[in-house]
Amino acid sequence: MAPEDHEGATSLLQSFERRFLAARALPSFPWQTVKHPVCVQHLPSVKYARCFLSKLIKKHEAVPTEPLDALYEALAEVLMAEESTQCHRSYLLPSGDSVTLSESTAIVSHGTTGLVTWDAALCLAEWAIKNPAVFTDRTVLELGSGAGLTGLAVCKACHPRAFIFSDCHGQVLEQLRGNVLLNGFSLEPDTPTDPGSPKVTVAELDWDEVTASQLSTFQADVVIAADVLYSGEVTLSLVRVLKLLSDCQRKNAPDVYVAYTVRSQDTGKLFITELDRAGIYWEEVPPHTSKLFPYEEHSVIVILKLVLSHHHSI
Repeated sequence: MAPEDHEGATSLLQSFERRFLAARALPSFPWQTVKHPVCVQHLPSVKYARCFLSKLIKKHEAVPTEPLDALYEALAEVLMAEESTQCHRSYLLPSGDSVTLSESTAIVSHGTTGLVTWDAALCLAEWAIKNPAVFTDRTVLELGSGAGLTGLAVCKACHPRAFIFSDCHGQVLEQLRGNVLLNGFSLEPDTPTDPGSPKVTVAELDWDEVTASQLSTFQADVVIAADVLYSGEVTLSLVRVLKLLSDCQRKNAPDVYVAYTVRSQDTGKLFITELDRAGIYWEEVPPHTSKLFPYEEHSVIVILKLVLSHHHSI
């Protein structure tokens, strides 16, 4: 999205807010919000649009004012539309650019959780955007990329030299490649990239099978992972990978950032226990307050910085 489009979106929002606070008649509102250029190009879920418009119409009908034809027309259009198994979510970046993801409309599809975006991925993306120097001109490896939100935000806002997305499930990798292409990055190794645009690859990486030598070929300066601690088994597999990274890059071990949502008192406890057992130093990154992206208000999200060496200094 071009900067002028971003300015337009900002003024549209302010116009909406001003009219709401002044209790202006609903027909005067800038309803073209739902015709935002990003929204027109990458449609959200039909079910979501239907619910949104139905709610809006109920609110509108609850006040004594003229019927708003535009709302009823929009709802009629949505009611006629067929629900797809894929929908889009778009996230606006401070630069005015946006990250758009094609996601599965099923929350857990094909036996994997990697086809949807989770809160810790949004939180880690926000932290990255506010700390671009961690990634600028460096090679970044993402473990368990899922739909690709965090990595795409890093690629667009932090100017890494190279970015390796990775996951192990075939369906997730297929969707991930699609999302990388959807956001304007090439996966062809010989395609010239724009100056400042990172070299992007998508790798199949099974945490239980990968070897130290395979990991060393990535030559990662930074390793990131978000919302990957959803079971004890997976947590142990992740620590295995971190130990391998520590062993194969003892001289220049990468900086590692792992973000997870605290869903129960046990979330993260096993991870921290296993990190201590492996001799991997960790510290909690101070939480950031301002939110760039909308996610669950009451989510408790932790970002840990790990040091993969035996020298416990940061």
